Amino acid sequence: MTLGDLSTVVYRKQGRVATVELDRPEVLNAMNLRMHAELARVWDDIERDDDIWVAVLGGRGGRAFSVGQDLKELAERDTRGEGHSTFGSAGKPGYPRITERFGFAKPLVAKVAGYALGGGFELALACDIVIAADTAEFGLTEARLGLIPGAGGVFRLPRQAPYRIALGHLLTGRRMSAARAAELGLVNEVVPVADLDARTETWVADILACAPLSVRAIKQAAVASLTTPLPDAFTATYHWETLRANSGDAQEGPRAFIEKRPPNWTGH
Repeated sequence: MTLGDLSTVVYRKQGRVATVELDRPEVLNAMNLRMHAELARVWDDIERDDDIWVAVLGGRGGRAFSVGQDLKELAERDTRGEGHSTFGSAGKPGYPRITERFGFAKPLVAKVAGYALGGGFELALACDIVIAADTAEFGLTEARLGLIPGAGGVFRLPRQAPYRIALGHLLTGRRMSAARAAELGLVNEVVPVADLDARTETWVADILACAPLSVRAIKQAAVASLTTPLPDAFTATYHWETLRANSGDAQEGPRAFIEKRPPNWTGH
């Protein structure tokens, strides 16, 4: 299934999985305004499709996941007086972009090969699970361009990596290898590039083996816990946990365990 006239993104659905691929390999999947607008349509579709339980985000061409903002387009917009930007995407095509869809309930897996720079790294930081090829290279290089990592990198990297390490990369634009990203806990697994697809499929299969409402409830609570005092986290009300606790799947799991059979998840 596709959304019709997408030209910068390849979007497919197979079973419970949606696959989203950035498709401008000739410019290392740099993200222009059209791509942002098309991605917004894709995220909307994934969110409203009850048959989709997990999404995988990657980049076509093998050389890059994404090198971030299309700087040629930005320079042209600057010339026309349209290029000013700061934090977030409000008022711009594609709003809210995935880096600001803080309530995106379904798990999002990044499959990273090649360069993940600038906004490309910010995309990966916004995903829930990141699988990287051993040739992947990460970096927030905006300071070297007179820009800032305004799609969340300046906020997410210090939360996901040790503070001084994060500032070291943010203030210098230095890049890091996939192995270093793994050492810092920024990726879940690093594999040979030839194994990237298969290993990503294994992670997706493991997610699909779990109850979808449990996965969404866990994700929502975990995200909330990052900014919520622990006593408050225990007493807060979570939309997806309310649905899970009252679902048939909450009964199906223990029943299947007792009956020694695989559970039949319905998402209800």
